Amino acid sequence: MGIITDVVLPLALAFIMFSLGLGLSISDFTRVFFKPKEFLVGLFSQVIILPIVALVIVSIWPLSPEIAIGVMIIAAAPGGVTSNVLTSFAKGDVALSISLTAVISILCAVTIPVVLFVSLSLLGDVNAGDGGSILNIAFRMFLIVTVPVIIGMISRSFISSFEKIAKNISIVLFVLVLLGAILAERENIIFYFAEAGAVTFILNLVMMIIAFYLSKFLISNKPQQRAITIECGLQNGTLAIVVANIFFGGGIYLIPAATYSLIMYFTSLIFIYILRRN
Repeated sequence: MGIITDVVLPLALAFIMFSLGLGLSISDFTRVFFKPKEFLVGLFSQVIILPIVALVIVSIWPLSPEIAIGVMIIAAAPGGVTSNVLTSFAKGDVALSISLTAVISILCAVTIPVVLFVSLSLLGDVNAGDGGSILNIAFRMFLIVTVPVIIGMISRSFISSFEKIAKNISIVLFVLVLLGAILAERENIIFYFAEAGAVTFILNLVMMIIAFYLSKFLISNKPQQRAITIECGLQNGTLAIVVANIFFGGGIYLIPAATYSLIMYFTSLIFIYILRRN
């Protein structure tokens, strides 16, 4: 298991982030300056409000410390790579969704360590495995998340034809990582899913409702409202599972990421169905 958690999982995540970079361009980052209000609403909702909502929920919900930290890990993760696809299904602003995914994925090398250390200090004395200092975590996050995205962007002009294949491989890797996380805890899977399933469902549902009405209050454009809602509902489950494995030794810590990764597609598809019906 040591090789899988220490080598295979980080490499799988690095490839997924590399495939994300293949689909990005400089315009995805500069676009935020032309529509700063919409971008800032989405950024604030996902980077600030989501972790705060998660922290409030785990503080009042009777959870084990490991499950509570696992919930904070998935809350700190950036948007999932499939959020852009589902945004298009919802007839949302895909360009805004891509910009949010791109920027927050780059920023997560800083935001995830900060959220984790604040959570650890507030939720009790839970040791962060071999993660070490906040700078060490930030540096390792930079290597397995930010660097592959940058390499993917640089490589885009040379291997653009590989982008579609890379995204398909990424989907397969995500499924394998998710199944691996579930199978690793198969002996206690029913108990863990019962404990983590409800809280991650509530987190996902509450956050999507907050994001929808906050964006509706601040933004008049419906496609942008939909993009922000979906972006705040879909998290990078692979990244959360890798973080749980690298810095907390896996185990119970990764269960919330696994349950959330299953639930988020269910709620997002219902949201899209309601939008398209109306």
